[in-house]
Amino acid sequence: MQFKAIAVDVDGTITFGDRRLDCRAVGALRSLSLPVVIATGNILCFARAAAKLLGTCSTLIAENGGVVECEKVEYDTSHMKECEEAFEFLKDHFELERLDSEYRMTEICLRRDFDVQEAGRSLAGFPKVMIVDTGFAIHILSRSINKGRGLIKVAKMMGLEAKDFVAIGDSPNDIEMIKASGFGIAVGNAHPDLKKAADMVTEGEYGAGVEEAVGELKRRGEIR
Repeated sequence: MQFKAIAVDVDGTITFGDRRLDCRAVGALRSLSLPVVIATGNILCFARAAAKLLGTCSTLIAENGGVVECEKVEYDTSHMKECEEAFEFLKDHFELERLDSEYRMTEICLRRDFDVQEAGRSLAGFPKVMIVDTGFAIHILSRSINKGRGLIKVAKMMGLEAKDFVAIGDSPNDIEMIKASGFGIAVGNAHPDLKKAADMVTEGEYGAGVEEAVGELKRRGEIR
């Protein structure tokens, strides 16, 4: 099968663990003639800036799938009330630092400095909400939002199917995107759960993994 687009995570996939951009990923992605869609847990303006720096297309998935952009921006804020309620509950039990609150439209992002496992257990009374640790930040979001659904939505906006995409990531919040795509790739530094869900796991880590994956798919004639 020849794929028509790529969706790629940012932190830990095209960056190193300290969030420095890995130029090996940049070179590999810039070598492609097909659309490259940034898919990130970060806010939309960050995703736009990343796409500019990478030289990729302006179609974006932000806030873990809660916000998508393809000529126009689409998002649903109806889930924020339950996220805010969960956040207020957690504040009574943990010291929390909220991040990017003035820019986030569909979820709540927190600094990664508290016990996320314990926090998740304490949210048992909030069945519509989940807490996700990406390895870079902690997110409180609706269970109806994930990168997989974001990929399905943005693919439709592009006139494609999610199965037309290759998806590349490193974190548990990439699992749904990997599964929704036609071919899912975990870079070598990826979380074990993502590796289990992927069709391919690279030996290279971070940008070296992206470079390896792009090279292999080009060799097979599945991307160009």
